[in-house]
Amino acid sequence: MLTGLSTIPARFSDTALPPQLLTALDRRGFTETFPIQAATLPDALAGRDVLGRGQTGSGKTFAFGLPMLTRLAGTRSAPGRPRGLVLVPTRELALQVTDALAPFADALSLVVRPVVGGAPMGAQVQALRRGVDLLVATPGRLADHVRQGTCHLDEVIVTTLDEADQMADMGFLPQVTDLLERVAPGGQRLLFSATLDGAVRTLVRRFLTDPVEHSTEPATAGVTTMEHHLLLVDRREKDAVVAEIAARDGRTMLFARTQLGVDRIAEQLRAAGIRAAGLHGGKPQQTRTRVMNRFRDGSLPVLVATDVAARGIHVDEVSLVVHVDPPADAKDYLHRAGRTARAGQDGTVVTIVLHPQRRMVQSVLRRAGVQARISSVRPGDAALMALTGARTPSGEPVVERPEPVEHRRPRGRRGAADYARRSPYRGRPGGSRPERRAG
Repeated sequence: MLTGLSTIPARFSDTALPPQLLTALDRRGFTETFPIQAATLPDALAGRDVLGRGQTGSGKTFAFGLPMLTRLAGTRSAPGRPRGLVLVPTRELALQVTDALAPFADALSLVVRPVVGGAPMGAQVQALRRGVDLLVATPGRLADHVRQGTCHLDEVIVTTLDEADQMADMGFLPQVTDLLERVAPGGQRLLFSATLDGAVRTLVRRFLTDPVEHSTEPATAGVTTMEHHLLLVDRREKDAVVAEIAARDGRTMLFARTQLGVDRIAEQLRAAGIRAAGLHGGKPQQTRTRVMNRFRDGSLPVLVATDVAARGIHVDEVSLVVHVDPPADAKDYLHRAGRTARAGQDGTVVTIVLHPQRRMVQSVLRRAGVQARISSVRPGDAALMALTGARTPSGEPVVERPEPVEHRRPRGRRGAADYARRSPYRGRPGGSRPERRAG
């Protein structure tokens, strides 16, 4: 296996990309490559199998997507038989990859479409019948199409596994292995991952041929534009501290371990007057898409998510990540933290730590290769405001739009109004109160 390292950005015009792609990139303001792109584009465009390692937000979508489109240009795929395949771990990531590559596929008269769970099967079947050149898919839904005969992989000539370590962590390797065995032998394979541990190495040895490896940074490297803090809090004051942090200006992501935890935190924040919504696998795809669109356009400043749901979230300008529930291991910490400080931007990561959790959390951070400052904080502390931009919430409950019928909560479960009655911020002064609006 060959290895390489590139830290000097190049220009897309210095690569062998076709003129149509260079024009499309220039029109959208993409001129200089990120390091992972500069490192991998020459080998990928030359048809080599590539193993790329870089943290989330390093620009991997263009690193594999542009060479794939270049390889597919000039001909069209037969109905139900894509020639390019991108496998990703989550629905959100599949949709983001599709959106990112669609303008460049159009420039080459190619079609790129997603196939993900939670979306209507019939619409996907129709798209496949019309012909898809580059298919972006989650393993489970693609396996469904293969079993039903609505998608065949025997004409795929270039395949990418994106976020391979996350697919391994989420238990997708058996499906991924089965799908790769159905792809035409001898095709080009590209694999991108933040880490290259045992499970990912097994995939590499089995499916990549003499790959060239490029690593732009160590797997546990801390991003230089990212600050890490541990905030020690009293159990009785944790909810109030979280609410003050979430009331800050700027796009903020909060993490909880469970779906119920996500819903509880989002409801408490809305009760305190903060526009927040939850994202997890138990919500319908329509709801998840609406929440993500609002988070991207800034109308929803606070997103609360589980690890699984957030692994597909690639949104720039997230200035703060909050571990409301500390992560269980170093990988989870790095994946969560990777939602901020993307593409060279500044970002802050804070972990809310109860005193009995301190030793466990510090152990996780050591394994992640992260050094964090430790502070003891209480609601209203100047230190909390200085570190996170925290401020006192208005206490005026935010009214949320009704969710689709299939996700409405059973009667008897507390909603935002119940939390509002016991919110510590209800009626408390906090500057001008925001207008009541949908959350």
